[in-house]
Amino acid sequence: MSWTDALVVIGGLTLVFYAMKCAWKCCCGFRDFILSSIWQVDLRSYGQWAVVTGATSGIGKAYAMELAQRGLDIVLVSRCDEKLRQVAKEIEDQHGRKTHSILVDFTHGQNIYPLIDKQLQGLEIGILVNNVAMSYSDDFATFLEIPNAEQKITAILDCNALSVAQMTRLVLPGMLERRTGLIINISSQMGLHPQPLLALYSSTKAFVSFFSQCLHAEYKSEGITVQCVNPFLVSTNMNKMKSSAFVKSADAFAQEALNTVGYSSYTNGCLLHALQSSAFGVLMPDCLRMSSFLVAKLRRAAYQRNIQRGVCKEVKTS
Repeated sequence: MSWTDALVVIGGLTLVFYAMKCAWKCCCGFRDFILSSIWQVDLRSYGQWAVVTGATSGIGKAYAMELAQRGLDIVLVSRCDEKLRQVAKEIEDQHGRKTHSILVDFTHGQNIYPLIDKQLQGLEIGILVNNVAMSYSDDFATFLEIPNAEQKITAILDCNALSVAQMTRLVLPGMLERRTGLIINISSQMGLHPQPLLALYSSTKAFVSFFSQCLHAEYKSEGITVQCVNPFLVSTNMNKMKSSAFVKSADAFAQEALNTVGYSSYTNGCLLHALQSSAFGVLMPDCLRMSSFLVAKLRRAAYQRNIQRGVCKEVKTS
């Protein structure tokens, strides 16, 4: 066989490999986002109550409302008493489900969890949605530019990472006793790839992703499903985006993401986000995302926006 023939064979095998890989992804996408919208898991089979952290706005509130619509009673966990009462009333009025509110601030470290544990006693918790999260600003910033860095670093780690592990520790034993349960951990597209200028937020979301996959492998044989959800663009108070053709509303996202339960333990939540994630990976590879030139440009753009908003003053150099 000549070198030309060998190259043709290698090229053909490579083409077949990528064609099969693409076909497999299409089949998985059809199963996760099309079939799941037709045949949905009865979420009530996991238990009577669903616990949702960060439940008073954005994705957390949307999950709480959607779970109530699907027949579960809801434990709302958040730090704003007024918003907790408001969301609880909406659930009770619109869906006729029972609610229980727990007022805590997840940035206060491990001291809050005995209180949460006490409040959850006696409830048959079938679903836990670990949603609560925070970032350090509404714009890009290097690690040392994080506002109030000494306090904020600890607060972000407590809220984004510690809360996921500790809330799981509280509800998992009851699920294991009944040999059924669902834990949904909300990660982010920012946790799939390292994201300069959002280093701390990106890293905590990577923790959520890895923790979820490890936990699912450890407990799936015990009847426990752990699903990691990696949203792309969702309209929330954190990012201040408005819903559009490219940005999902929180309500629409929660509805589609809950459909994927039982079909996928690791998902972008909806077809739009799966397509956006694939395109982002192609158009913004790690080598480009991590380049000093791009990071400098993004940092300068963020600095200029802060000047316009009066957050900082421009420093003139001669």
